[in-house]
Amino acid sequence: MLIVDDDQDILELLEYNLLNDGYDVIGMLNTKHVRDVLNEERIDLIIMDRGLPDIEGSFYVEMLRNKNINTPVIFLSGKNSQEDIKEGFIKGADDYVVKPFDIEELKLRINAVLKRQNPQTKENIENIEYKDIQLDLNIQKAIIDGVDVNLTKLETALLKLMILNRGKVLDRDFLLKNVWNDAESTNKKTVNVAIKRLKEKIDPLGEKNYIKTIRGIGYMIN
Repeated sequence: MLIVDDDQDILELLEYNLLNDGYDVIGMLNTKHVRDVLNEERIDLIIMDRGLPDIEGSFYVEMLRNKNINTPVIFLSGKNSQEDIKEGFIKGADDYVVKPFDIEELKLRINAVLKRQNPQTKENIENIEYKDIQLDLNIQKAIIDGVDVNLTKLETALLKLMILNRGKVLDRDFLLKNVWNDAESTNKKTVNVAIKRLKEKIDPLGEKNYIKTIRGIGYMIN
């Protein structure tokens, strides 16, 4: 779960209560690194303030929706008029909680949004196997020769895409479009860095050569 709120006290209150309830929580005071976290981690829900110092929260969520980022969002905001709330939903909210708020009510709303999301799709529950790699999409982990290798959300998506397209050369534009969902504004060198990190995780000794570099084009898994 990702919480974005510029009020340090509220951020700490939410982190404390939600961590105690067993949620994995990342807290941020602004939106500067939100896209990086959404790309690299599995985020099931965003709790977003609207009165942020760098951008109005609902406009930021609208920007995410325009980038086809559909992570559920609950606005937690002091903007409490009917027009404000209506605008929040129009911009992409899944729920709207007005400050000051009751923490127990917020927890119930979080549970309700997560239940509606119901991520038990085929993509989430299936495991993918390739040679001695077992890729668990639920928990973003690869088991290689019986050894657990933890992956980020981005690394999991990248390895999954390459395994499903094994034998095909995947160019950087294809990877940017299908993993980063943004082939236009993301630097192609980002792919090189991500592939390098993935290779270091799944083949730290460089002996298995799962991923082959096709010079000037892209990458492939045999």
